[in-house]
Amino acid sequence: MSQYKILLVEDDREISEMLSNYLMTENYDVACAFDGQEACRLFEQGGFSLVLLDLMIPKVSGMEVMQRIRQGSYVPIIILSAKDTETDKTLGLALGADDYITKPFSVVEVLARIKANIRRATQYDSGKADDKTDRELLTAGELSMNLADYTVTKRGSRVELTAKEFEILKLLLQNPRKVYTKEQLYSLVWNDAYFGDENAVNVHISRLRNKIEDDSRNPRYVVTVWGIGYKLGEMS
Repeated sequence: MSQYKILLVEDDREISEMLSNYLMTENYDVACAFDGQEACRLFEQGGFSLVLLDLMIPKVSGMEVMQRIRQGSYVPIIILSAKDTETDKTLGLALGADDYITKPFSVVEVLARIKANIRRATQYDSGKADDKTDRELLTAGELSMNLADYTVTKRGSRVELTAKEFEILKLLLQNPRKVYTKEQLYSLVWNDAYFGDENAVNVHISRLRNKIEDDSRNPRYVVTVWGIGYKLGEMS
């Protein structure tokens, strides 16, 4: 039995069967839900490493399913959707999705995205690092990041970040003078080729700012270098 269990939420039974059969040949355990109500019930049973979620599902919408999951879990969520507008992608990522795949898709691409998201989440949860890194404490202004237990605090209070938000902030804290383009951030944090879709980076930067900045419209920590990208703000 695989150590990774996937919840596949897809009301098109042909697509569900195709994906689940393919993933099982790749040694994943797959639980299938055909509507949002069933998806929520199955997820509450626990043990899932990743959720593949169609947005257009009956009973309870995919967006609502994602919001319910995010109330108590940071499990990776990959949206599978025929909706490919910038608005749909931005909304999905803003509500907590980690990735967005547009239909029709290649099962090979889906598998690659699954592996990348599970790998990042596993590294984040386990806090894997060498002995030297385990002792490191990164600080900037009133922010502190402990790489031993993967925690972030501001003025002593815990800040809850998703795995990608944590990795973006860590990259900036470890390289305070470096300006990163969106392409560089995507390649380093998502560990994947950049396809020119800026939504993932934009949305995660926005969510990170909302959590760590006093005023997200005038950020001190994650600042924009216009025409280039982002860098850590200079702390006085």
